[in-house]
Amino acid sequence: MKKNNKFRFLAASLLASVFTLSPVFTSCSDDDNDEPNIITGSSVVTDDATALALANDSYGPLQRLSSSFSFVIELNTDRLISFEGTEDKEGPLNSRLEQLEDTWYQRKIFGNLYSSISNDNITIASVDSAFQAGKVTQAGYDAAVGKVKLLRGLSYLYLVQLWGPVPVFTEKGGSTTVRQEIDDVYAQIIEDLTDAEKLLKDYDGDPRIPSKQAAQALLQRAYLAWGDKPLTTAEIEAIKNSQVDPEFRTDPEKLAKSVEWGKKVVASNKLKLAADFSKLFGRDYESNKLKDNEHLLTIAHNGDNEDAQGNHQTHCSWTFPYLNGQNGKTFSENHTEAADDDLYDEWLAKYPNDKRLAKTYIIDAVNPEDGKHYNYYSPYYTPINGKGYDESYENAENLEIKYNSVDRIEIRYAEVLLNLAEALVQLGNSTEAATYFNQLRDRAGIEPIAAPTFQDIQDEWTYEFTYEQKHLLNLYRWKALNKYVLRVKNFKHYPESSVADPNAYPSSEAYAYFQKIHKHLQAKANNVAGKFYRQPIPLGLSKEDLGIRPQNPGY
Repeated sequence: MKKNNKFRFLAASLLASVFTLSPVFTSCSDDDNDEPNIITGSSVVTDDATALALANDSYGPLQRLSSSFSFVIELNTDRLISFEGTEDKEGPLNSRLEQLEDTWYQRKIFGNLYSSISNDNITIASVDSAFQAGKVTQAGYDAAVGKVKLLRGLSYLYLVQLWGPVPVFTEKGGSTTVRQEIDDVYAQIIEDLTDAEKLLKDYDGDPRIPSKQAAQALLQRAYLAWGDKPLTTAEIEAIKNSQVDPEFRTDPEKLAKSVEWGKKVVASNKLKLAADFSKLFGRDYESNKLKDNEHLLTIAHNGDNEDAQGNHQTHCSWTFPYLNGQNGKTFSENHTEAADDDLYDEWLAKYPNDKRLAKTYIIDAVNPEDGKHYNYYSPYYTPINGKGYDESYENAENLEIKYNSVDRIEIRYAEVLLNLAEALVQLGNSTEAATYFNQLRDRAGIEPIAAPTFQDIQDEWTYEFTYEQKHLLNLYRWKALNKYVLRVKNFKHYPESSVADPNAYPSSEAYAYFQKIHKHLQAKANNVAGKFYRQPIPLGLSKEDLGIRPQNPGY
């Protein structure tokens, strides 16, 4: 019991005095309830039900991040731009690669991941104590501890990929300020996920409940990220001001482990690809409602007033429906926008029959209220993120931005297949990789590739997962951040000539919008450098110094 009280003091102190309440700054955060769930020694586990209830407290901080991940993982790339608020606000700062230690989305993600970890730690210590006292059954212990070990492994995986060496603390102790080496962080991730895999039950069709196969898929993801040899702090220091990407290197032993865990998911026969890609996104399709078993792990949302924070993915992608200056309507900017028409054009030119394209980018939208068409393509606007354009229920495009109730997809079975294909390609086994790779292309209605190359794999990540909060993490793994961001120099609105003639646009508002597109594209190209292989170690949620040293190179 002494050990338990010591831990509770550590965790409660961290939550109360380190990751504390912060004001809300931007529109996608307007409905945030960002006060962490501070659990202290007053929490009592008396039976299986209270054990599981305590475990579920770990979801609150993760719910707050469902859309926030996009404001780092997508905005810091060539894919997305944000005009959420004035140009000095957090969305535009990330869009232009100008984030600093006090930028809100970095602080929010970092702080809430650690809040969830603190809740995980308290759950493990409390449930273990109750189990030893005979208050919790083996089944109750397995369900509660298996769940939070999976969530803790997931949280540390995001932290190490975005920030590199980070503090590690568990129910056994640790430090909230001393940064651990990357290999040590990954070792903790693997330990947690391996334990979770042993404790959890098989996937039963409800992806909101962590399962054995979800743990296996996260082990596959973690080993692939680790196997692609994350950059050391010294390596980033050497390239912090350079726009030349570092050498891509791999660890075959860890890649083989990624393949091993991915094959376990496949061999379980619990998952499959949905027949219709477009029916994976939206409120009426969330969390496997169609029973197609592609959603493997999701974070449940019931709307702003019913959980820690509604999932603003739809809200941010489609903030002001049909307000692009057409059909007598006014003009307003969404919180996140496709970086330019070229993202759609390049895909259309290469694979015009790819069934995923029409769901990923909306260029023509019909307003169900007036039946009129609205064009999302220059000179009116840039394409809409179709995965955030909810078409799954009547008048969804107008209503869902208010309720924000769609669940966030953490893992789809498609990721398991593509991770398998990628690891096999990196190991030199492209023929076997094609077995998994071509399942995605077959569903998309495009031709198979007998022996996919590494570039084919990278392209397939674009076609399958655009705007699903994967892109920056992939660029980190591939050591291709500069390469991809500098692609914006070829985009339609990058050159000064693209905005030289106001008369080329249907209104002054559309012209001002594309001027912003132009400025953000130029800023991305000018600012990208090796230092952005890491995010800045942020201040706390109230802008307090967390005492974590040293800062990442270049910040």
